[in-house]
Amino acid sequence: MRAWRAYVDGGQRLMGVLNKDLQDAHNLTMAEYRILVMLSESPDGSLRMSELADGVLSSRSRLTHQIRRMESDGMVERSTCVDDGRGVLAVITDEGRRRLTEAAPTHVDSVRKHLVDLLTEQELAVLGDIFEKVDAAMERSDVKG
Repeated sequence: MRAWRAYVDGGQRLMGVLNKDLQDAHNLTMAEYRILVMLSESPDGSLRMSELADGVLSSRSRLTHQIRRMESDGMVERSTCVDDGRGVLAVITDEGRRRLTEAAPTHVDSVRKHLVDLLTEQELAVLGDIFEKVDAAMERSDVKG
């Protein structure tokens, strides 16, 4: 029970602080940041909406609303998938890349300050092992967030 409660409380507080730091400094949410990171890491700066939803662990309808807001802020565009004409792509724009580039140092500093610098190398390794194991189990059982 102690471990579970510490995970829930600490995890929620950590995500809240990371989100607040991004919002205060860059008017960007963690959800937006994560989407921009995924799009920027794809070879052509685009991903199918279904793939993006799976990657950010969001429902497709929630992601559609999020992308619509980001589109109105000029960070992403939507386009039709040229492979089959049916799929919808989210594409990072120059503005999205600019915002991500500006926000990345803030996010890295915040993660360092509120997590990485608090733990030893061994604790970080264990934390990584634990959540890789949890994620793999969820993926095998096809549990979606």
